[in-house]
Amino acid sequence: METQDLKTLIKESIREVLREERLLLCHMLMPYVSDQEQQELDATFGLPEDYETEEVTDITDWIKNEH
Repeated sequence: METQDLKTLIKESIREVLREERLLLCHMLMPYVSDQEQQELDATFGLPEDYETEEVTDITDWIKNEH
């Protein structure tokens, strides 16, 4: 295996591990919400599918691409 190929493989492996660890951290920091609390939130704020598109900014791609 060439040196550059090995470096590329190591970089990708490190990125993958960091991505997984970041996801675990997000899950640890996310507060638990019981079913009752979720129902109260839904009653107060409505469901996401009820929001107008201009009220919501979808940042899924932004997060997936690590920006």
